[in-house]
Amino acid sequence: MARRQPALSLFWRTFVLLLILLIGGVFAWTQTFRALEFEPRAVQAAQQIASLVNLSRVALSGPDAISRLTIIKGVSAEAAVKFAPREPGDRWKPYEVDRFSRAIAAELRSRLGADTLVASELNGVAGLWVGFQIDNDSYWLQADPTRLGAMATSTLLIWVGIALAITVFGALAIATAITKPLRELSFTASRIREGEFDSRLDENTLTSEIRQVNMGFNRMARELAKLEDDRAVMLAGISHDLRTPLARLRLEAEMSVHDEEALNNMALDIDQLDAIIDKFMDYSRPGDARLSTISLAAAIERESAAFRDPSGIKITSRVPAEVMVIADETELGRVLQNLFENARRYGRSAEDDMAHVDVTCAPEGPWLKLSVRDHGPGIAVEKLAKLTTPFYRGDAARTAATGAGLGLAIVEKAIQRMGGALDFGLASDGGFVVQITLKRPL
Repeated sequence: MARRQPALSLFWRTFVLLLILLIGGVFAWTQTFRALEFEPRAVQAAQQIASLVNLSRVALSGPDAISRLTIIKGVSAEAAVKFAPREPGDRWKPYEVDRFSRAIAAELRSRLGADTLVASELNGVAGLWVGFQIDNDSYWLQADPTRLGAMATSTLLIWVGIALAITVFGALAIATAITKPLRELSFTASRIREGEFDSRLDENTLTSEIRQVNMGFNRMARELAKLEDDRAVMLAGISHDLRTPLARLRLEAEMSVHDEEALNNMALDIDQLDAIIDKFMDYSRPGDARLSTISLAAAIERESAAFRDPSGIKITSRVPAEVMVIADETELGRVLQNLFENARRYGRSAEDDMAHVDVTCAPEGPWLKLSVRDHGPGIAVEKLAKLTTPFYRGDAARTAATGAGLGLAIVEKAIQRMGGALDFGLASDGGFVVQITLKRPL
């Protein structure tokens, strides 16, 4: 069987593409917000902190050192802004760790001087610490870190998470809405392929393109149902109208013809016409296969029993009795009958003018491959693909042969109804090989 290529369903492809598009949009808007709103506000907060430091410098530049310490302690106890003298043994960590913090530090230094220290931690206490000088004394000012938008960052992350969640569910809803009509169309098409022509796709949907497709598909299904009904009536009429005169011909021939040989030839011709009618009916027979677990060896034995002519065909089966397959017993019998008949007509050996047919099988995972091989002249490779075409015969010389040219076409349709596969080939040492793949019971 042909190896199937991996495929991504339309739903998941639409969902993934929408998700990528919407997530990209959320990310772009987040970056735009940071560039136009978040960072300028943080820089503005840095400017306010710089103004606070400058104000503190002016306020503390007048008193002496002892008075400064008293004022610093009082302000630190009452206000959110804290002051501390800078000692030589202070341990501090630089504030600049990324592009955002470097921009804030640069703004503070541009307003307070190049020697300004900006720290994220002082002696184990986290915060925004700004080191500045008043005369010959050095001090630390701890500003409120919320001024720099720490809370805004958390809020931004929350809203981005909400936006991403809405994006995922929105993409899921949009992909479902887009692919739902196509799923219904695919389901209806599969039912029509199986012979159910009752199509009721929605013809009032708001999407004009889908509405037009549904209307056309429903109309096509109605036409197919009408054609199927007409075909069934026509076939029944042909079968009845042809078999009635054939029966009269046989009766008249038996009563009026006295030449035994002529009578036998006429009877053979009538039998041939009757067989051709059966072939037409088999090929055009509708309906689903009734699958069940059956014995493959028993089916082969039953159908080969009708070909016990030692002068025309010899069938050798090497299929074990315990081999079981999932198939329609009637359809499988029809398949084997056509294959044996095809071998009897066209697979005769040049040595003894007799068809030697070998039937073997081999399991392949959940499948069973059944091979029917003759030892005849075979067929040209370029003609293998046409063998299942109705009324086609692989050998031009066979136009005089009896039959309707439907044997292998009937085999292919029957195998398809049973969910299997059909393949043809030529044996390396001569002969034509038919391979049938059927499901094995679990």
